[in-house]
Amino acid sequence: MRARRSAGLVVLVGLLAIAAVASLALGANPLTPAEVWHAMTQPTGTEGDIVVRSLRAPRTLLGVTIGVALGVAGVLIQGHTRNPIADPGLLGVSAGGALAVVAAIFVLGVDDLYGYVWFAFAGAFVASVFVFLIGTLGRGGGTPVTVALAGIAVTALLGAATTTLVLLDSQTLDAYRFWSVGGLAGRDAWIAGQVAPFVLAGLVLAAANVGGLNGLALGEDIARSLGIRIQLTRAVGVASITLLTGAAVAACGPIGFVGLIVPHVARGITGPDYRWLTPYAALIGAILVLVADVAGRVIVGAGELPVGIVLAFVGAPYFIALIRRRGLVRI
Repeated sequence: MRARRSAGLVVLVGLLAIAAVASLALGANPLTPAEVWHAMTQPTGTEGDIVVRSLRAPRTLLGVTIGVALGVAGVLIQGHTRNPIADPGLLGVSAGGALAVVAAIFVLGVDDLYGYVWFAFAGAFVASVFVFLIGTLGRGGGTPVTVALAGIAVTALLGAATTTLVLLDSQTLDAYRFWSVGGLAGRDAWIAGQVAPFVLAGLVLAAANVGGLNGLALGEDIARSLGIRIQLTRAVGVASITLLTGAAVAACGPIGFVGLIVPHVARGITGPDYRWLTPYAALIGAILVLVADVAGRVIVGAGELPVGIVLAFVGAPYFIALIRRRGLVRI
């Protein structure tokens, strides 16, 4: 089993490399693999070199980063809530980021992606902390059900506030609607560099959280008997989810279905062991985002479809088919 899982990781790394090359080569100006290699190793300032190094390489790097972040966050949120249809936005992260972006546009007049990043991340962080605090209040402390319910309530409230601001000003609507579909277009290496430390910190916390998740999967009583500190494990998990999802939302807007579908695909390959499930989900998430981004560029031709829209078209029917399978409700 260990050898098979290790071989699977090697295969996924190979697929990710192929997806990255396709992301660098395909688009409105398609390039050959030789031209891509020349641009990355011996650039001479040709048009192909500029396209690869200035536009596609930062976009590919960001796609890998966001895919890894959302894939791992999806595994954590489904594990902590024991809910097979939970996604990272359940903690109000996406809704908080969206409200912060709209408020920045409406109140402060922020009109560029560089400004959106920090407002979106701050809003995502505040919303997730608020959800966690509400979900853990009470005599019994936090449970997966109370945290999930708090997330649903806060998400609805923040969504209503966002809609109100958008309807009050058409200029805010015009700026917000491009961010809200979720995409990699127009993002450069600066944005990828700004969110990378938060993604790295989230991945470190996720790695520290997998042992506790394996214990919680056996039940809280058994987890306690094994010496697992349940509240601390959940707090670390929420912190990791917040960092990973907040960084993704801040950089690219809300991208759906990655954190929802990827954990199911990875779980079907590895089983329930989070020590293997987490790295599988990271690689599959990165592959999925890159493939969706390339498809959005190729399908339209001269223009492109944002990756969020492509994933919605592909992810919705796939997930409908997935939930019809027996045993999906068991994690």
